[in-house]
Amino acid sequence: MAADVVIRAEGLGKKYLISHQAERERYVALRDVITRSAQRLVSSSLNFIRGLGISPGSITEEFWALRDATFEVRRGEAVGIIGRNGAGKSTLLKVLSRITEPSEGRVTIEGRVASLLEVGTGFHPELTGRENIFLNGAVLGMTRAEIRKKFDEIVTFAEVERFLDTPVKRYSSGMYVRLAFAVAAHLEADIIIVDEVLAVGDAAFQKKCLGRMGDVSASGRTVLFVSHNIGSLLSVCQTGMLLEAGKLSSRDDIRSVAKAYHRIEEATSSVLSPRAFEGPLKDLQFSTIELNGRPLLTQPFAMPSDDLVFRICGISTKSIPNFRFSFGLFHEGVRLFTVHDGPDLLREGAFGVTVRLPARLLRPGDYLIGLGGRRVDGDDWVWGDNIATLTIMESWGENYDRDDIGVINLPNALSRWKPADFSLNQVEPLRVRVK
Repeated sequence: MAADVVIRAEGLGKKYLISHQAERERYVALRDVITRSAQRLVSSSLNFIRGLGISPGSITEEFWALRDATFEVRRGEAVGIIGRNGAGKSTLLKVLSRITEPSEGRVTIEGRVASLLEVGTGFHPELTGRENIFLNGAVLGMTRAEIRKKFDEIVTFAEVERFLDTPVKRYSSGMYVRLAFAVAAHLEADIIIVDEVLAVGDAAFQKKCLGRMGDVSASGRTVLFVSHNIGSLLSVCQTGMLLEAGKLSSRDDIRSVAKAYHRIEEATSSVLSPRAFEGPLKDLQFSTIELNGRPLLTQPFAMPSDDLVFRICGISTKSIPNFRFSFGLFHEGVRLFTVHDGPDLLREGAFGVTVRLPARLLRPGDYLIGLGGRRVDGDDWVWGDNIATLTIMESWGENYDRDDIGVINLPNALSRWKPADFSLNQVEPLRVRVK
């Protein structure tokens, strides 16, 4: 293996056997029972000889969670692994962490590996936080002297000083993650593997963890990071890998891979879930939302140099007087702004709302979108404050990255924001004629 290559995977694959119980028949002859039992015995014996697991059930099928993955990861590289649920991301990390053996292919790893794949991995619930630091550090390959040397840094980073002598079974999931990540991050490992577990922590701790992973990568060590938060991946990783149905479909710089993932997501439905909205105004329903003419999903991407044009469609089951539509934007738990506008009367039927935000209004990062509507002369309202996530992918200029500008580029917003940038248009409901 080349001197700067720390992970080399060749034709890596992982197969599982999935068993299904056949539908029960109302009448079964004795000869059929004997025949099927003999077939299951032969099948189980063959699986045992081949070294495969024996699964109970009448019907067994092969499922490839990972197939024919070939790639290299170099020293000091931070790699973001992207894919939809079930694409094989966690399976790949488990193989690389030596938690599970591959069914085919081989992987060669140079150096010590520290992995954080599940909340509480390597912790004993009856032991205190102090004891689990030593236990988890030993599991990850640290010597007792190394743990003692890093102990104060680990405790400070995890922010669990008050609960250090409390059994971790009484910790919240967030405290679990803080302590587990702190131990893994302070291990002088050559490769750090982190799954989606950071999503359990609060926004401030996630930011601290991302900064720590960036420091690890800058120090010449390797980071493999799985997350559905594309903004987090963009802030830490330089390259990315896209998995689709267990296969590695793309290996490129992180922004190109993120765009490829976005194209996959666009193929899914843009219908909003009614459960995302709360309030007494049951006559109002939002059905679809688009960004710049494309379906808006849970993780849309946008360039700061583009105007952001949102189109929200819905239907009202009755006419609503004095109606006001609401559009809000949130960043790290803070409401940046909410705009309200609407007609004197929202007529029964379908409607469409257009919200246009000027280009270069927002700095790169992740934003939550809120939608709602209300009657200004009553208590009727409907609202959802976490309808979708908007990611501004990259900066557009050196001055824009200055910390004194803040989240919103306000001078630009004041110069370009006009009343016409917010409009609600009533459209006729669709009618179907049946002959």
